[in-house]
Amino acid sequence: MVDIKTVGVIGAGQMGSGIAHVCALAGYDVLLHDISRDRIDAGLALIERNLTRQAHRGIIDEAAVAAALAHIKPAESLADIGATDLAIEAATENEETKKAIFRSLQPHLKPDTLLASNTSSISITRLASSTDRPERFIGLHFMNPVPLMKLVEIIRGIATDVPTYETAVNFAKSLGKITSNAEDFPAFIVNRVLVPMINEAIYTLYEGVGTVDAIDTAMKLGANHPMGPLELGDFIGLDTVLSIMNVLHEGLADSKYRPCPLLVKYVEAGWLGKKAGRGFYDYRGEVPIPTR
Repeated sequence: MVDIKTVGVIGAGQMGSGIAHVCALAGYDVLLHDISRDRIDAGLALIERNLTRQAHRGIIDEAAVAAALAHIKPAESLADIGATDLAIEAATENEETKKAIFRSLQPHLKPDTLLASNTSSISITRLASSTDRPERFIGLHFMNPVPLMKLVEIIRGIATDVPTYETAVNFAKSLGKITSNAEDFPAFIVNRVLVPMINEAIYTLYEGVGTVDAIDTAMKLGANHPMGPLELGDFIGLDTVLSIMNVLHEGLADSKYRPCPLLVKYVEAGWLGKKAGRGFYDYRGEVPIPTR
Protein backbone atom coordinates (compact mmCIF):
# COMPACT_ATOMS: atom_id res chain seq x y z
CA MET A 1 0.00 0.00 0.00
CA VAL A 2 1.09 3.58 -0.67
CA ASP A 3 2.17 5.54 2.40
CA ILE A 4 0.12 8.71 2.04
CA LYS A 5 1.77 11.84 3.39
CA THR A 6 0.73 14.48 0.87
CA VAL A 7 -2.77 15.08 -0.50
CA GLY A 8 -3.76 17.19 -3.47
CA VAL A 9 -7.33 18.52 -3.58
CA ILE A 10 -8.68 19.76 -6.89
CA GLY A 11 -11.57 22.14 -6.31
CA ALA A 12 -11.65 24.72 -3.52
CA GLY A 13 -15.43 24.99 -3.17
CA GLN A 14 -17.49 23.77 -0.25
CA MET A 15 -16.58 20.10 -0.69
CA GLY A 16 -12.94 20.56 -1.69
CA SER A 17 -12.21 23.01 1.10
CA GLY A 18 -13.90 20.64 3.57
CA ILE A 19 -11.74 17.73 2.39
CA ALA A 20 -8.59 19.88 2.63
CA HIS A 21 -9.71 20.96 6.13
CA VAL A 22 -10.01 17.42 7.53
CA CYS A 23 -6.83 16.22 5.82
CA ALA A 24 -4.78 19.09 7.25
CA LEU A 25 -6.32 18.59 10.68
CA ALA A 26 -5.22 14.94 10.52
CA GLY A 27 -1.63 16.02 9.81
CA TYR A 28 -1.40 15.54 6.05
CA ASP A 29 0.35 18.13 3.91
CA VAL A 30 -2.30 19.46 1.53
CA LEU A 31 -2.12 21.30 -1.78
CA LEU A 32 -5.37 23.04 -2.74
CA HIS A 33 -6.04 23.84 -6.40
CA ASP A 34 -8.78 25.58 -8.37
CA ILE A 35 -9.08 27.35 -11.72
CA SER A 36 -8.13 30.75 -10.26
CA ARG A 37 -6.16 32.13 -7.33
CA ASP A 38 -9.27 33.98 -6.16
CA ARG A 39 -11.12 30.68 -5.77
CA ILE A 40 -8.21 29.11 -3.94
CA ASP A 41 -8.01 32.09 -1.57
CA ALA A 42 -11.77 31.90 -0.96
CA GLY A 43 -11.38 28.21 -0.11
CA LEU A 44 -8.49 28.91 2.26
CA ALA A 45 -10.52 31.65 3.97
CA LEU A 46 -13.46 29.27 4.39
CA ILE A 47 -11.17 26.64 5.93
CA GLU A 48 -9.80 29.18 8.41
CA ARG A 49 -13.32 30.30 9.38
CA ASN A 50 -14.49 26.72 9.89
CA LEU A 51 -11.41 25.74 11.90
CA THR A 52 -11.87 28.82 14.10
CA ARG A 53 -15.54 27.94 14.57
CA GLN A 54 -14.55 24.42 15.68
CA ALA A 55 -12.09 25.89 18.18
CA HIS A 56 -14.73 28.25 19.61
CA ARG A 57 -17.04 25.27 20.09
CA GLY A 58 -14.32 23.30 21.88
CA ILE A 59 -14.15 20.60 19.19
CA ILE A 60 -10.46 21.33 18.59
CA ASP A 61 -8.00 23.55 20.46
CA GLU A 62 -6.49 26.82 19.23
CA ALA A 63 -3.12 25.19 18.56
CA ALA A 64 -4.77 22.74 16.17
CA VAL A 65 -6.10 25.63 14.07
CA ALA A 66 -2.63 27.06 13.45
CA ALA A 67 -1.15 23.59 12.87
CA ALA A 68 -3.81 22.66 10.32
CA LEU A 69 -3.48 25.94 8.43
CA ALA A 70 0.29 25.43 8.26
CA HIS A 71 -0.32 22.10 6.50
CA ILE A 72 -2.30 23.68 3.62
CA LYS A 73 -0.64 25.40 0.69
CA PRO A 74 -2.20 26.88 -2.47
CA ALA A 75 -1.41 25.16 -5.78
CA GLU A 76 -2.03 27.56 -8.64
CA SER A 77 -0.89 25.00 -11.21
CA LEU A 78 -2.61 21.64 -11.63
CA ALA A 79 0.85 20.23 -12.33
CA ASP A 80 1.77 20.78 -8.66
CA ILE A 81 -0.90 18.25 -7.64
CA GLY A 82 0.92 15.54 -9.57
CA ALA A 83 3.66 15.39 -6.93
CA THR A 84 1.25 14.32 -4.17
CA ASP A 85 0.65 10.76 -2.94
CA LEU A 86 -3.14 11.04 -3.29
CA ALA A 87 -4.99 13.42 -5.61
CA ILE A 88 -8.68 13.95 -4.82
CA GLU A 89 -10.91 15.60 -7.42
CA ALA A 90 -13.76 17.62 -5.89
CA ALA A 91 -14.97 19.63 -8.88
CA THR A 92 -18.53 20.26 -10.02
CA GLU A 93 -20.75 17.20 -10.54
CA ASN A 94 -20.23 16.95 -14.28
CA GLU A 95 -18.65 13.88 -15.88
CA GLU A 96 -16.88 15.66 -18.73
CA THR A 97 -15.44 18.29 -16.38
CA LYS A 98 -14.07 15.59 -14.11
CA LYS A 99 -12.60 13.58 -16.98
CA ALA A 100 -10.94 16.70 -18.39
CA ILE A 101 -9.31 17.35 -15.00
CA PHE A 102 -7.88 13.84 -14.82
CA ARG A 103 -6.63 14.01 -18.42
CA SER A 104 -4.88 17.33 -17.70
CA LEU A 105 -3.40 15.97 -14.47
CA GLN A 106 -2.12 12.71 -15.96
CA PRO A 107 1.18 13.94 -17.51
CA HIS A 108 2.29 15.35 -14.15
CA LEU A 109 1.55 12.35 -11.93
CA LYS A 110 4.13 10.33 -10.06
CA PRO A 111 4.00 6.63 -11.02
CA ASP A 112 2.53 5.63 -7.65
CA THR A 113 0.08 8.52 -7.10
CA LEU A 114 -3.41 7.33 -6.24
CA LEU A 115 -6.41 9.08 -7.81
CA ALA A 116 -9.79 9.59 -6.18
CA SER A 117 -13.01 11.34 -7.09
CA ASN A 118 -15.44 12.85 -4.62
CA THR A 119 -18.27 12.35 -7.13
CA SER A 120 -21.65 11.83 -5.51
CA SER A 121 -23.20 9.92 -8.40
CA ILE A 122 -20.98 9.38 -11.48
CA SER A 123 -19.51 5.98 -12.42
CA ILE A 124 -16.06 5.44 -10.92
CA THR A 125 -15.33 2.90 -13.66
CA ARG A 126 -15.98 5.48 -16.39
CA LEU A 127 -13.94 8.19 -14.67
CA ALA A 128 -11.07 5.75 -14.09
CA SER A 129 -11.06 4.73 -17.75
CA SER A 130 -10.04 8.30 -18.69
CA THR A 131 -6.76 7.87 -16.78
CA ASP A 132 -3.61 5.79 -17.21
CA ARG A 133 -4.13 4.03 -13.87
CA PRO A 134 -7.68 2.68 -13.43
CA GLU A 135 -6.36 0.13 -10.94
CA ARG A 136 -5.17 3.03 -8.74
CA PHE A 137 -8.44 4.97 -8.97
CA ILE A 138 -11.24 4.97 -6.38
CA GLY A 139 -14.32 6.88 -5.27
CA LEU A 140 -14.06 8.74 -1.95
CA HIS A 141 -17.48 10.32 -1.47
CA PHE A 142 -17.33 12.65 1.53
CA MET A 143 -20.57 13.99 2.98
CA ASN A 144 -21.39 17.69 3.28
CA PRO A 145 -20.33 19.47 5.49
CA VAL A 146 -17.13 17.42 5.47
CA PRO A 147 -15.73 18.56 8.87
CA LEU A 148 -18.96 17.51 10.63
CA MET A 149 -20.20 14.45 8.75
CA LYS A 150 -18.67 11.13 9.78
CA LEU A 151 -19.31 9.04 6.67
CA VAL A 152 -17.15 8.45 3.61
CA GLU A 153 -18.56 6.18 0.92
CA ILE A 154 -15.83 4.07 -0.69
CA ILE A 155 -16.60 3.05 -4.28
CA ARG A 156 -14.43 0.69 -6.30
CA GLY A 157 -14.41 0.78 -10.07
CA ILE A 158 -14.24 -2.50 -11.96
CA ALA A 159 -10.45 -2.16 -12.27
CA THR A 160 -9.65 -0.84 -8.77
CA ASP A 161 -7.08 -3.13 -7.16
CA VAL A 162 -7.08 -4.37 -3.57
CA PRO A 163 -4.11 -2.27 -2.33
CA THR A 164 -5.80 0.92 -3.58
CA TYR A 165 -9.03 0.00 -1.81
CA GLU A 166 -7.24 -0.86 1.44
CA THR A 167 -5.22 2.36 1.30
CA ALA A 168 -8.40 4.39 0.72
CA VAL A 169 -10.19 2.80 3.69
CA ASN A 170 -7.21 3.37 5.99
CA PHE A 171 -6.87 6.94 4.78
CA ALA A 172 -10.55 7.73 5.46
CA LYS A 173 -10.29 6.18 8.92
CA SER A 174 -7.18 8.27 9.65
CA LEU A 175 -9.39 11.34 9.17
CA GLY A 176 -11.71 10.09 11.89
CA LYS A 177 -14.32 8.96 9.38
CA ILE A 178 -16.44 5.82 9.22
CA THR A 179 -16.51 4.11 5.83
CA SER A 180 -19.35 2.46 3.95
CA ASN A 181 -18.61 0.36 0.87
CA ALA A 182 -20.84 0.97 -2.15
CA GLU A 183 -20.91 -0.79 -5.49
CA ASP A 184 -20.37 1.29 -8.61
CA PHE A 185 -24.01 1.94 -9.50
CA PRO A 186 -25.51 5.38 -10.20
CA ALA A 187 -25.52 7.62 -7.08
CA PHE A 188 -24.13 4.78 -4.88
CA ILE A 189 -25.97 4.39 -1.52
CA VAL A 190 -26.62 7.73 0.18
CA ASN A 191 -27.75 9.70 -2.86
CA ARG A 192 -29.60 6.73 -4.39
CA VAL A 193 -31.93 6.97 -1.38
CA LEU A 194 -31.69 10.65 -0.40
CA VAL A 195 -31.93 12.60 -3.67
CA PRO A 196 -35.06 10.84 -5.03
CA MET A 197 -36.69 11.71 -1.69
CA ILE A 198 -35.85 15.38 -2.28
CA ASN A 199 -37.14 15.10 -5.86
CA GLU A 200 -40.38 13.55 -4.55
CA ALA A 201 -40.75 16.42 -2.09
CA ILE A 202 -40.42 18.82 -5.03
CA TYR A 203 -43.12 16.87 -6.90
CA THR A 204 -45.29 17.19 -3.78
CA LEU A 205 -44.82 20.95 -3.97
CA TYR A 206 -45.28 21.01 -7.77
CA GLU A 207 -48.58 19.12 -7.54
CA GLY A 208 -49.90 21.42 -4.83
CA VAL A 209 -50.10 18.80 -2.10
CA GLY A 210 -48.38 21.16 0.32
CA THR A 211 -46.45 24.41 0.57
CA VAL A 212 -42.69 24.59 1.13
CA ASP A 213 -43.26 25.21 4.83
CA ALA A 214 -45.87 22.45 5.15
CA ILE A 215 -43.69 19.83 3.44
CA ASP A 216 -40.56 20.63 5.44
CA THR A 217 -42.46 20.88 8.74
CA ALA A 218 -44.21 17.57 8.04
CA MET A 219 -40.95 15.73 7.40
CA LYS A 220 -39.13 17.29 10.34
CA LEU A 221 -41.89 16.59 12.86
CA GLY A 222 -43.51 13.56 11.22
CA ALA A 223 -40.38 11.64 10.19
CA ASN A 224 -37.94 13.16 12.72
CA HIS A 225 -35.66 14.51 9.98
CA PRO A 226 -33.29 17.22 11.27
CA MET A 227 -33.88 19.27 8.10
CA GLY A 228 -36.82 19.31 5.71
CA PRO A 229 -36.19 17.88 2.21
CA LEU A 230 -36.65 21.21 0.42
CA GLU A 231 -34.33 23.00 2.83
CA LEU A 232 -31.86 20.14 2.40
CA GLY A 233 -32.08 20.46 -1.39
CA ASP A 234 -31.22 24.14 -1.05
CA PHE A 235 -28.29 23.26 1.19
CA ILE A 236 -26.92 20.65 -1.23
CA GLY A 237 -27.50 22.91 -4.26
CA LEU A 238 -30.42 22.37 -6.62
CA ASP A 239 -28.04 22.10 -9.59
CA THR A 240 -26.35 19.16 -7.84
CA VAL A 241 -29.72 17.60 -7.02
CA LEU A 242 -30.73 17.88 -10.69
CA SER A 243 -27.40 16.47 -11.85
CA ILE A 244 -27.77 13.43 -9.60
CA MET A 245 -31.37 12.85 -10.70
CA ASN A 246 -30.23 12.99 -14.33
CA VAL A 247 -27.51 10.42 -13.61
CA LEU A 248 -30.09 8.14 -11.95
CA HIS A 249 -32.65 8.61 -14.73
CA GLU A 250 -30.14 7.99 -17.52
CA GLY A 251 -28.21 5.25 -15.74
CA LEU A 252 -31.15 3.18 -14.49
CA ALA A 253 -33.72 4.01 -17.21
CA ASP A 254 -36.58 4.07 -14.71
CA SER A 255 -39.28 6.76 -14.87
CA LYS A 256 -39.39 7.00 -11.08
CA TYR A 257 -36.10 8.92 -11.30
CA ARG A 258 -37.45 11.59 -13.68
CA PRO A 259 -36.41 15.03 -12.37
CA CYS A 260 -39.39 17.13 -11.34
CA PRO A 261 -40.10 19.91 -13.88
CA LEU A 262 -40.17 22.43 -11.03
CA LEU A 263 -36.62 21.44 -10.05
CA VAL A 264 -35.54 22.02 -13.65
CA LYS A 265 -37.22 25.45 -13.65
CA TYR A 266 -35.49 26.54 -10.45
CA VAL A 267 -32.10 25.54 -11.86
CA GLU A 268 -32.85 27.31 -15.15
CA ALA A 269 -33.71 30.44 -13.16
CA GLY A 270 -30.41 30.26 -11.30
CA TRP A 271 -32.26 29.70 -8.02
CA LEU A 272 -29.79 27.03 -6.93
CA GLY A 273 -30.39 27.21 -3.20
CA LYS A 274 -28.47 28.74 -0.32
CA LYS A 275 -25.26 29.38 -2.30
CA ALA A 276 -27.21 31.50 -4.83
CA GLY A 277 -29.33 33.36 -2.26
CA ARG A 278 -32.56 31.78 -3.49
CA GLY A 279 -33.98 28.32 -3.95
CA PHE A 280 -37.07 26.94 -2.27
CA TYR A 281 -36.26 29.58 0.34
CA ASP A 282 -35.11 33.17 -0.14
CA TYR A 283 -31.96 33.65 1.95
CA ARG A 284 -31.35 37.32 1.19
CA GLY A 285 -33.00 38.62 4.36
CA GLU A 286 -32.34 37.92 8.02
CA VAL A 287 -34.66 34.89 8.04
CA PRO A 288 -35.15 32.43 5.14
CA ILE A 289 -38.60 32.85 3.54
CA PRO A 290 -40.30 30.16 1.39
CA THR A 291 -40.46 31.11 -2.27
CA ARG A 292 -43.66 29.10 -2.87
